Amino acid sequence: MNIKPKYFLYARKSTEDDDRQVMSIEAQLFELREFARRENFEILEEFQEAKSAKTPGREIFGEMMAKVEKSDGVGILAWHPDRLARNSIDGGRIIYAVDTHKILSLRFSTFWFEPTPQGLFMLQVAFGQSKYYSDNLAENIKRGIRQKLRRKEWLGLAPFGYQNNPLKRNIEPHSTEARIVKFAFEEYAKGGHSFVSLAQFLADLGVVSKNRTPLAKVSIKRLLTNKAYLGFLKHKGEWFDGNFEPIISPALFEAVEKILKTKERPRRRAKHDFPFTGLFRCAECGSMISAQWAVNRWGTKYRYYRCSKKRGRCSQPYIQEAELARKIKSRLQTISLCDEMTNWMLNEMKKWEREETSASQSEFQNLSENIKTAEAKMEKLVSAYLDGDIPKATYLKKKDEVLLVSAVLEQKKKDFENGRKNWVEPLREWILDTKQADFLSKSENYHEIKTFVQKIGTNPRVRNKSAVFDFCPASQFAAKRQTILRSAAASRPRGATLSNREVSIGGDILHFARTFFACPTEALKRRRERNGN
Repeated sequence: MNIKPKYFLYARKSTEDDDRQVMSIEAQLFELREFARRENFEILEEFQEAKSAKTPGREIFGEMMAKVEKSDGVGILAWHPDRLARNSIDGGRIIYAVDTHKILSLRFSTFWFEPTPQGLFMLQVAFGQSKYYSDNLAENIKRGIRQKLRRKEWLGLAPFGYQNNPLKRNIEPHSTEARIVKFAFEEYAKGGHSFVSLAQFLADLGVVSKNRTPLAKVSIKRLLTNKAYLGFLKHKGEWFDGNFEPIISPALFEAVEKILKTKERPRRRAKHDFPFTGLFRCAECGSMISAQWAVNRWGTKYRYYRCSKKRGRCSQPYIQEAELARKIKSRLQTISLCDEMTNWMLNEMKKWEREETSASQSEFQNLSENIKTAEAKMEKLVSAYLDGDIPKATYLKKKDEVLLVSAVLEQKKKDFENGRKNWVEPLREWILDTKQADFLSKSENYHEIKTFVQKIGTNPRVRNKSAVFDFCPASQFAAKRQTILRSAAASRPRGATLSNREVSIGGDILHFARTFFACPTEALKRRRERNGN
């Protein structure tokens, strides 16, 4: 004898807003209770929910399914499969419960289901159709929004001061509210109002909150900064041109904006002047290096830096700011080049630019002519094939050859056009950085030193009271030749031009830097060969 299962009744509407679909659940409950009475179903419990089923995470649905999975087998009564699920996870959960006989029966007022392979298949189709409807609806809405943006029409409900015009599918100024908005802007532009007094002014004109109280300060500021009154519309944080009538003029909006800026008082925060915070990490534990004030036994106040120890114990000692700055400047000195050397390098680089430009013009012209020749060949080939002068197999073979040649030529032209950008600007900036390093190694402006280290250094860290950071290979190459470069410069009288020895060493550094910025792989290969020799 078949025993009828007992049922859970589930009703859902798609929104949590009480003003929308307000009769949906009540209508479902009435129809489902009537359906249960006709079929003589016993209802164990009723579940009601006001939440979209497009994504997983419905609390009431989850509570019902938890009871289903703990039961020995129950039925579910709903208006339609789309009331239960509109996403693949919830739909799969229901189908799995049917497979494991936790759900013995699914009954719907508008859909027939039987727990057979054919019934499960049709249930999957119903859930799939529900998901497709949700996905398709979302795409249609997005497409409609894009179209309205192209037509410069307002999206959604009209803001205060405007009213929706269903015939034009746009907004237009409200006869009374628009005048109030303009009046509010004009009053505030006089400079005699605060947010509170303007809220009271609007309350006297009948503009109040839902609680019949004057508008809050945030609402007043939102009104005074709303660019919709200039004829703009907003979508996803971005303003677009609208084709509806503005309420106020740009001049009035700017006047109000200036007064708002003068009345804004940013919250002041006590700020300590620790130039090197946020720059270094501890080399031992990886925590950031923090700073604080200290007073010695004689009452002298000074700043020192230490590991913040955010990642556990650390044995690194503290270091005074003056000592840390000295170590940083010492590190910068290793890659610095004097003004005479950097000026000579910049002049050499200009010569290379001129030589490359003059030599490249003819090469560029040759590439352009070759590309035109390949295009002409392609046109002749197509014409010959269309006229029937050559067979299709020959045409396809020749066509592939010409296309390959054209692709190679176009790539060469593109590489050629980008060639200058690949090394000229980076090389010039690197030379100027070495000059800046020489200046900052003698400077006491710690903030500029920090900014410069952030620009040219990598992996800055502190270990055993020493500042350590890495440089690009060009700077590393220059640092290795600092000793011989300085010994060569020591014999040069002050103010004299660079010696031949200095020019030779500087030229070596400059050529390596150019090679690095033009072709990093080749430069690193050369440096390894030199180190090996």
